[in-house]
Amino acid sequence: MPAAAPKAPLRPDFSFEDALRSAAGAPLAVCGIDEVGRGPLAGPVVAAAVVLARHAKHAGLWESINDSKKLTAAKRAALYARIHDAGEVSIALCSVEDIDSINILQASLKAMHKAYSALPQPPDCALIDGNKAPKLPCHTQTIVKGDARSLSIAAASIVAKHYRDELMKKLGEEFPAYGWAKNAGYGTAAHLKAIEIHGITAHHRRSFAPISKLILKDNSVIS
Repeated sequence: MPAAAPKAPLRPDFSFEDALRSAAGAPLAVCGIDEVGRGPLAGPVVAAAVVLARHAKHAGLWESINDSKKLTAAKRAALYARIHDAGEVSIALCSVEDIDSINILQASLKAMHKAYSALPQPPDCALIDGNKAPKLPCHTQTIVKGDARSLSIAAASIVAKHYRDELMKKLGEEFPAYGWAKNAGYGTAAHLKAIEIHGITAHHRRSFAPISKLILKDNSVIS
């Protein structure tokens, strides 16, 4: 059921969701899917799938949802709970072992598929951030910068990012030297310096440079 792409709004809205419903001529359950954590040197990749309930009582929430990158951590935390109250939400991850085994793109798609499959009711359509989609048993539509254009995808981006940030904070309590509570596993200068001093952990992605180069140079790994 192809639908014409709406023009990019100033902030995410339901244009894409409504275009799918209009093309189908019937009510559809549409989920937004996004992933977080493709770039870090450590930690899993996390995906979320969200089907927002289109009730008027949630109108205030629609005004607050935006691309997760444009929101503060405190705002994301508050919206995380509200999004769970305003629809169906699922979260899935692919481990560092998955990432190193099948590569980060395939791990991201696998996490998206797992998030879709974990929803309580299978949606009729899926709007997916980016230009690559997992193979799902429903109509899929990719949207470049979808987290800034679709409310469903933006909600998924908030859920995925908050969940992963909290996960990295917990892992950071076990390995405080790497600053994961602040850098979420990304290759900041402080993180790279910590790797140089302390070596790599079981949570580092061995297929990612500079981790792979470090392993070749000095097989120093801590558990």
